[in-house]
Amino acid sequence: MTGDPDARFHDLCLTFADQPDVEQPGGDRAFGSAALTTGRKIFAMLVGGRLVVKLPAARVAESIADGTGERFEGSRGRPMKEWLTVADTADWSAIAREAHAFVARR
Repeated sequence: MTGDPDARFHDLCLTFADQPDVEQPGGDRAFGSAALTTGRKIFAMLVGGRLVVKLPAARVAESIADGTGERFEGSRGRPMKEWLTVADTADWSAIAREAHAFVARR
């Protein structure tokens, strides 16, 4: 699925609207101001029009191998082992739910 990333992220946020442990984007933080959080920890965010999610390192590697996304690079171009930039064609809702479950357990 492709389309306007802001609209897709808005729709993704709506899928988590009824989850009491999920905080919707907003606030005064520059980093993570467009992020879904649980327990004050980010599990999905929109960065440069791309969905970025936190998953176990092994799952990130698997997702890169199967074309679901690519490793997210931090502000200094350093690859982050537990963060995946999700492909535009991937199911954002499914992967965000997986990220939510992973972060909520930590």
